[in-house]
Amino acid sequence: MVKIENVPQTFALDPRALAQNKSRVDAAEPTLQPALEQLLIEADHALREGPWSVMDKPVVPPSGDKHDYLSLAPYYWRNPTTPDGLPYIQRDGQVNPEIFDIPDHKNFDAVMANVATLALAFFLTRAERYAEHATRVMRVWFLDLATRMNPHLDFAQGIRGINTGRGIGIIETRELAVVVDALGLLGAARAWTETDQRGMVDWCARFRDWLSTSNNGRTEAQERNNHGTFYQAQIAALALFTDHADFARQVLTEMLTHRLAWQIEPDGRQPLELARTLSWHYSIFNLQAWFRIAALGERVGLDVWNYATRDGRSLRAALDFLTPFARGAEWTHQQIAPREFGVLCELLLIAALKYRDARYREIACALPNVNVARHRVNLQI
Repeated sequence: MVKIENVPQTFALDPRALAQNKSRVDAAEPTLQPALEQLLIEADHALREGPWSVMDKPVVPPSGDKHDYLSLAPYYWRNPTTPDGLPYIQRDGQVNPEIFDIPDHKNFDAVMANVATLALAFFLTRAERYAEHATRVMRVWFLDLATRMNPHLDFAQGIRGINTGRGIGIIETRELAVVVDALGLLGAARAWTETDQRGMVDWCARFRDWLSTSNNGRTEAQERNNHGTFYQAQIAALALFTDHADFARQVLTEMLTHRLAWQIEPDGRQPLELARTLSWHYSIFNLQAWFRIAALGERVGLDVWNYATRDGRSLRAALDFLTPFARGAEWTHQQIAPREFGVLCELLLIAALKYRDARYREIACALPNVNVARHRVNLQI
């Protein structure tokens, strides 16, 4: 294959779109300047953060190994009817602040967000300082023997008094799909070495295998709601990164033949997400996973964007179901927190491109508390 200059090895992000945007940034195209300015503000802030390690937590996992990731179920609280508060009981959508006593979840989120920001800033500017710090963050969390995380989630989202970890905890590493794209963006960096790359391929291959074979992984794969969607998006991205394209295509094909019909009604409703106490949030959250699936499908020749069942179930139907409520219609499903629009803005901007329909961008521009011109997605599509 002929290598095209500035085309990174990315999967959820379109490599050719990134290359074109790199050329547009180099040419100082005015339309991208607001988004670039915002990205660099965030990247300069990221330079002052981290690194983070699983060794930072004040407690030891049940295994006795601090290198194991540990977190608590966010929606479970002390039981008021028992002297010791056990077993914990569920309050869907209400985050128990006790989860922050164990920082692995928050820290891993910071790692993934930090690296994604720095890698994109490096790719577009070639400023090595961004790659240097991203490399430091990656090495501490994933690679260095003294500080690295073991590649499994045996103890994620445990419920006190019930279990020490659940398959549902796999949702906490969903942004690994973003991390492997960040590594592609760092491909031209001096700081990120071939040894680093081999180390991350090995880590991701081991984690991919754990996702495929562990009890927690198999359990999460069977979840019918957003958990299952993000699980399959995550494992497909890791499969592509570790050179298992056939496995990725199998996973993504199963999404179309089974999961889409489970989750999306012909009118675009997502009943499993609408049943939640944060129905607006989870409807968008699951659709975000589907958009990632569609992007990964492009890498293996699957047109998920335009796929529809015989009775009309599709990604576009799910997005169109939400658009009237983005334009002011009353949301009548349960939503115990204020509605937010940042992720929906991203999805609308992507949809405007994929479906060649400017209406979606017009809706995005009218969303409250969203600055479309400064949104990072402009630099990625």
